[in-house]
Amino acid sequence: MLKIWGREDSLNVQKVMLCVRELGIPHEQINAGRHYGIIGEPWYLAMNPNGFIPTIDDEGFVLWESNAIVKYLCAKHSAGNLSPIDPLEYADADRWISWQGSTLGITMRQILLNLVRTPAERRDHKLVDELIATTTKHWRIMNGRLEGRHYMMGPRFTMVDIVFASHVYRWFAYPIARPELLHLEAWYKRLCERKHYNPHFTAGDAVSGLRAPAGS
Repeated sequence: MLKIWGREDSLNVQKVMLCVRELGIPHEQINAGRHYGIIGEPWYLAMNPNGFIPTIDDEGFVLWESNAIVKYLCAKHSAGNLSPIDPLEYADADRWISWQGSTLGITMRQILLNLVRTPAERRDHKLVDELIATTTKHWRIMNGRLEGRHYMMGPRFTMVDIVFASHVYRWFAYPIARPELLHLEAWYKRLCERKHYNPHFTAGDAVSGLRAPAGS
């Protein structure tokens, strides 16, 4: 059985958990990271020398890096559906997944660290405002991509939507001012209608850990 190490309030673990639920893959999820520990243990570092989450073991094949895991699982279990098989379509999908990791994901993580995990009295509000402004530019790019499309790759839900799913949830959960981005908002509503999306991202710590203190 597929084993997944990582806690479910982690953005990167959420990608993988949404993926396996969409695919209907039997799996065992083992809490790891932060207060759960494990990631510093020698046996874990032997699997993932970075000491990060998530890590998977698929019948002896060990893989880390959340986007790599999502691409692997979709290619293995849903080629031609969640994972495109046409080379051009796959390259387009891979470009957006790479952009999530190298661009949008970077500033979204910085907002999390500086707005949510930093106490209000220690918060650098100028930095937070700058991060929000930069991230808004990234979301505008996605908004443009989604114009005329139901999902990132067109009419069907794919692995590309999976890797952005927990980011967009957080974006709309943060207590910040956001511009109106109609195509992004419509896409988010479609995601929320999916069986495995809304319950997953609105459960327990996945919400409570995101809320900044009232009035901050």
